[in-house]
Order: sequence, then structure tokens, then C-alpha cells
Amino acid sequence: MKLLLALLTAGKLGKVLVTGGSMVVSVFAYAWIYGWWYAVGFVGLIFVHEMGHYLAARQRGLDVGAPTFIPFVGAWIELKQRPHDAETEAYVGFAGPLVGSLGALACYFLAREHGSPLLLALAYAGFFLNLFNLIPISPFDGGRITAVISPKIWLFGAPMLLALFFYRPSPLLILMAILAAPQVLQAWRHDPAAPENQAYYAVAPGQRLQYAVYYIGLAAFLAVMSHDVHEMLQSLRGGG
Repeated sequence: MKLLLALLTAGKLGKVLVTGGSMVVSVFAYAWIYGWWYAVGFVGLIFVHEMGHYLAARQRGLDVGAPTFIPFVGAWIELKQRPHDAETEAYVGFAGPLVGSLGALACYFLAREHGSPLLLALAYAGFFLNLFNLIPISPFDGGRITAVISPKIWLFGAPMLLALFFYRPSPLLILMAILAAPQVLQAWRHDPAAPENQAYYAVAPGQRLQYAVYYIGLAAFLAVMSHDVHEMLQSLRGGG
């Protein structure tokens, strides 16, 4: 019994070490380019976003692992079992950008109250990060949310990702495009009449509308805040 308890404790400790260790590595990596305080704040905002997913998954009874971080890629939580249906997947997917947006909003209000350019920069990063995650294609959170409406929406996410790459080329976008390619193919071949799809995507029309309103509302809010905070930062730079 003592041995079993020791193993269980070691397992929990291992999860904490993986999450904490990967966060520390990310902080060091971001600090190398952006400075220590920005790095700590940015990794903290990513952690808040991922904890939104984590808590929502636990609330829905899913077996989920703690967040793991990879510098310049982001972080993820490991869902050890597939969501029961599309509504559950959308619920877990929406929780990350929602809680992450609250974290960015807290930075924004603190920045305005204390006149802190650092907190304002973190607020912009948080707003933009969560807006970026709402691109309607899997593996982005937007793909998991919009799937409750129809996986066909992923076909609109693909050109958005391509346009973003041409606007601001990045190796991360290439990686995301590679990960998204099978999902685009899946959306193209999606057959609503297939029994497995009827079971998984059996969502009431009212819930579909509800998630559509939530998704559009959050995306619009984040787009406005990203634009406005960016303008504030540009003004500060100009004034300096």
C-alpha cells in the first residue's frame, strides 16, 4: 500500500514538474527576446487560457492532463478521452479563449489604472492570442467550437489561415497548416447522414445558435480590443 501511494504521489509530482518545468523553459525562451517581465506575463496568460480548457474538461467529466508548454508554439492540455459529443467539445474549446480573454482584460484594466506600457503590451498579446485561436479550423479552438454548428465551416478557416500566412509569414503558421490539413479533408468529406456523425453531432438547433452567438460575440470583442490596444501602443511609441 505504501509503495502504491508513493507511485501515485510520484505520478502527480511528475505532472506538476512537466507543467512547471515547461513553463520555466518557455519563460527563459521568451525572455531571451522580449525580456523577463514580458515573458513571465505572456506565459502566465497562456497558462490562464489552458486552465480554461482544463477546468471545463474536468467539469464535463473528461480525463485530462495538466498543460504542457512548448516555446514559440504555445501550450496544450492532453484530453485522454474523446469528448462525448460535439457540444462537449465546443464547451471545452470555448472555455480557453473565454478565460484567456478575461486574463487579457485584467491586464488591460491594470494597465489603464497604473499607466503601465508593459501590462498594455501583455493585454494586446492576450487579446490577439485568443483571437488567433478562434480561427474556425481544427486544431485551433475555433475549429472545436464551430464544429458544433457544422464541420463544413472548417473549409472557411483554411483560406483565413492562408491569408494570415501571406500577411505575416511564420514557421508556426506552416506547422498549423500541416496540422489543419487532415481536418480540412475531413470537413470536405463530412457526411451528416453517416450514423457516427449523426450520433456525435446530434445537437439541438437552439444550442447551435447559442454557440454561434457566443463565438461571433467573442471574436468581435477580441478584434475590437486587439485593434484599440494596438493603436494605444502605437501612440505610446510615437509619444516616446
